[in-house]
Amino acid sequence: MTNSLSFLAILFIVIIGILVLGLIALYIIDSTQTHDTIRKNYPVIGRFRGFFTFLGEFFRQYFFAMDREEMPFNRAERDWVYQSAKGEDNTHAFGSTRNLTPVGTPLFVNAAFPPLDEEVSHQAPDVIIGPYARTPYHAASLINISAMSFGALSKPAILALSKGAKLANCWLNTGEGGLSPHHLAGDCDIVFQLGTAKYGARDKNANLDDKKLKAIADKPQVKMIELKLAQGAKPGKGGILPGSKVTAEIAKIRGIEQGKPSISPNRHKDAGDIGELLDLINHIREVSGLPVGFKLVISSKQWCHDLCTELKKRPIEQCPDFITIDSGDGGTGAAPMPLMDNVGLTISESLPMLIDALNEHDLRDRIKVIASGKLITPAEVAWAYCAGVDFVNSARGFMFALGCIQALKCNKNTCPTGITTHDADLQKGLDPTDKAERVKRYVKKIHYGAGLIAHSCGVETPRALKRHHVRIVQPNGKSKPLDEIYPNQ
Repeated sequence: MTNSLSFLAILFIVIIGILVLGLIALYIIDSTQTHDTIRKNYPVIGRFRGFFTFLGEFFRQYFFAMDREEMPFNRAERDWVYQSAKGEDNTHAFGSTRNLTPVGTPLFVNAAFPPLDEEVSHQAPDVIIGPYARTPYHAASLINISAMSFGALSKPAILALSKGAKLANCWLNTGEGGLSPHHLAGDCDIVFQLGTAKYGARDKNANLDDKKLKAIADKPQVKMIELKLAQGAKPGKGGILPGSKVTAEIAKIRGIEQGKPSISPNRHKDAGDIGELLDLINHIREVSGLPVGFKLVISSKQWCHDLCTELKKRPIEQCPDFITIDSGDGGTGAAPMPLMDNVGLTISESLPMLIDALNEHDLRDRIKVIASGKLITPAEVAWAYCAGVDFVNSARGFMFALGCIQALKCNKNTCPTGITTHDADLQKGLDPTDKAERVKRYVKKIHYGAGLIAHSCGVETPRALKRHHVRIVQPNGKSKPLDEIYPNQ
């Protein structure tokens, strides 16, 4: 017994000694270094500032932030997606926790005598994209999976999205990282995105390779091709995939070197103006036989009119088959903060801007419009249909459906849910079969919720919604119909 006590006493003294020596070492290091002012002025203690800053990110989310406070998505929005994807009850009691008075808040106009449930259709009608392509595409889903590359997302995440898209009868956009076997595994409809680096369809000099493009287009799952000009989180900047995420498989699919950062050019070198863009679209459509459109972030009404003016000079069949508009507050795995925070219009301003320009030039029936960027709930989807879209795309909504917790680690290869990491240990918790069911349920809930709003407004489906069906809160506290703010739908 005495020997045991002596041993514990010695062990305690050794531990205390190590701690004291460690503190002395930290004190010397902090007081002599010159790159951190706080640590130099407050040795050792100053280190806790960084530690508490790190912890604050988690404490705010779980303990301090109110349901409607967080960015980019608050707890109420995330919880709605989680509960919908899990098939749980997402009704609420006692009234809304949302503040209905901030400027820009949409308020839908309910009909005094809405149609009875048995009088309305619960199936959104098909929309034909690319009537002049050799193989037009018939699509019905109100919401589809937006561009997310294999590389930015993990293998099990892509598998879950592919299988889920098949179950939900929606399309899956490959993102600019090329077409992987994992995109094809679920046998869903696929939109192949051709980014500025031409990943998956480029030659050794990073130019477009028609043979590779044709091989991709010939796959029966591939229904459309989207030429990416820009995305909402980083307009004017190409895609960024850190070298730590460029595995041998990803390098082979993209046609790049393993372990080195994959950085796309900030624009297509063969599309430097509107004319060259349209020439490239028509070339891709001729090679592929598929509907072809482009994705961009809009910041100028004049550009929309310049595009339409150029289109009117050409035969109608040479128009792009669709335009995807991404919001200035869109998301991504990695982007410079100056671009993410400050560049590009939000979807609430840019979407009506484009649709009005197309209407003014009698091009709206020819060119389908897809809205993308922070539209993850039925109300946001319904607003987009009021504004005049044909389809809505979402990326982060489907990430939440897979289990994303908004840890904001997408660019670190340390995603705790296995969605944006290639660490096998972190991926093991993501079961593609289970998550595919969540994707299906999320799509079903979006259709159901947007349908509820449409029926309340007195129309059969969200695609029948018009701008007069929604009002927007103004600075004076009163709301104004969207068709008065943007009267040219």
